[in-house]
Amino acid sequence: MGSAALLASCSSSSSSSSSSSSSSSVSTAGLPIANATDGFVIARRFTNTSLTPGSVRLPVSLAARDQTLFQRGPDTITGHVLDAGGKRVMAFTAPIHGTDMTIPYWAINVQLPNAGLYSFEVDGAIDGPSAFQLFDPADVAIPTVGSKLAPFDTPTTASPRGVDPVCTRVPPCPFHETTLTDALRSGLPVVYMVGTPAHCQTGTCGPGLEFLVRASAGYPGRAVFVHAEVYTDNTATSTAPAVEALKLDYEPVIFLTDKSGRIVDRIDVIWDAAELDQVLAKALGPVS
Repeated sequence: MGSAALLASCSSSSSSSSSSSSSSSVSTAGLPIANATDGFVIARRFTNTSLTPGSVRLPVSLAARDQTLFQRGPDTITGHVLDAGGKRVMAFTAPIHGTDMTIPYWAINVQLPNAGLYSFEVDGAIDGPSAFQLFDPADVAIPTVGSKLAPFDTPTTASPRGVDPVCTRVPPCPFHETTLTDALRSGLPVVYMVGTPAHCQTGTCGPGLEFLVRASAGYPGRAVFVHAEVYTDNTATSTAPAVEALKLDYEPVIFLTDKSGRIVDRIDVIWDAAELDQVLAKALGPVS
């Protein structure tokens, strides 16, 4: 994967490509007053290259017609998932997330058992349904939930393996003392994040790593946390081997495994402190 492709994915938060307009009335509750009379559109905060059947997470933000993302909004949004024929197959209610973040998002979580083409519509949005696809896991290059996370000798402070700096957080995060290979051999669950705080254009990688550093304190000795950078150096022109090993075309991402190294969850692109705490608690148990 080239660095240009990665950056394009990382910086993508565009609204639905559909040009059709909803005929329903626009709900403006909780939206900024300056934008409310113009309605809102949906800004996708997920990539659509690795979604698979099962538990499907579709984070979105709300934006003005000019694509300016709103800094506040309603506590929840509601809507429906539609099948390829436009039939409503599931309703959803998505809560707002934005703990310690400037731009909030709403996490649409639905259970869809079959691969195929779908779309979703948000009640009150002035743009039309937003299409997405669920792939057969066998056709997805990126590791999916239920598969084993492959060992990889990630850069460490002692052995950077050609990556400089090994962490673009200032100061460096504490997740570079052991390789992913050794973490998977430890007999403990593994939490593995790939992302670059300094070079992620959406600004989600830095906060995402900060939230993980903070949350890790609640699991002393109960899991191994590993972080890998996206680029080999601060020119941000060459992707690091860790990215190539996972065949990633987006970032940031966190993989969570059980003690055997099997992936039990994966969270992509954007998360706040509260949602990350929920994901970690589900995979690792309550904090100590």
